[in-house]
Amino acid sequence: MTLAQLLKSGEDRLQAAGVGEWRTDAWLLFEYALPISRKDYLLERGRQATSEESARYENLTEKRSRRVPLQHLTGCQEFMGLSFGVSPDTLIPRQDTETLVEESLKFMRPGMRVLDLCTGSGCILLSVLKLAEGLEGVGTDLSERALCVARQNGERLGVKAAWLQGDLFENVTGSFDRILSNPPYIPRGIIETLEPEVRDHEPPEALDGGTDGLVFYRKITEQSPRYLRDEGMLFMEIGYDQADAVSVLMEAHFTDVRVVKDLAGLDRVIYGTVRT
Repeated sequence: MTLAQLLKSGEDRLQAAGVGEWRTDAWLLFEYALPISRKDYLLERGRQATSEESARYENLTEKRSRRVPLQHLTGCQEFMGLSFGVSPDTLIPRQDTETLVEESLKFMRPGMRVLDLCTGSGCILLSVLKLAEGLEGVGTDLSERALCVARQNGERLGVKAAWLQGDLFENVTGSFDRILSNPPYIPRGIIETLEPEVRDHEPPEALDGGTDGLVFYRKITEQSPRYLRDEGMLFMEIGYDQADAVSVLMEAHFTDVRVVKDLAGLDRVIYGTVRT
């Protein structure tokens, strides 16, 4: 079949499988499998696809039709204008989380020490270290496999950070000027209702926030003050309906607590300054 026919076959397969962005995903997998640019495709769309090109593309679209995330097939995801490697051992970086990075960057100064809890792919910490100057960063995660992905991302971006395996502050020493976190915050009973790409392919321990989704917020807000310097700040991503509950937890230990909305107008980030 021609390149145009091959691409159309991928679109049809993904559409039939109920993939939401079927046309976009079909193209991105096509571009990745051959590989080919949009310009070259327009010039060559009438040529016959080789057996190797067809086999690679059909294999990828078959997996995507089974709702394997696009990023797990291509191995990368853009975040804050940077390319991050991803794997089934980490959450896929999402645009919503860019709000956390953008807001925290407003309060970064050279010489500050930054801690990122539940670092996963390292996208939050590495973006901050890449986009701000003169910072020292530490990322922690319970999963050693996730930390392996974070280390690799640090190497590919040319950013140095320290990585610690442990549950939140376990194995963390010293004090910090800023603590960042995108903790698990999905209520346990909701996880089964999520899209198959998330429910079946992303690490459950990175999603499960306990019965009410607030388990990690309680721990982080209670323990953070021990690790924050004077005027230190805590920044966390929250679910769209969690601002009120997390604000109550924050206000017990932090002042000037504020909630920031994402580009969709939903509550997404909460931050405050440690009480002294």
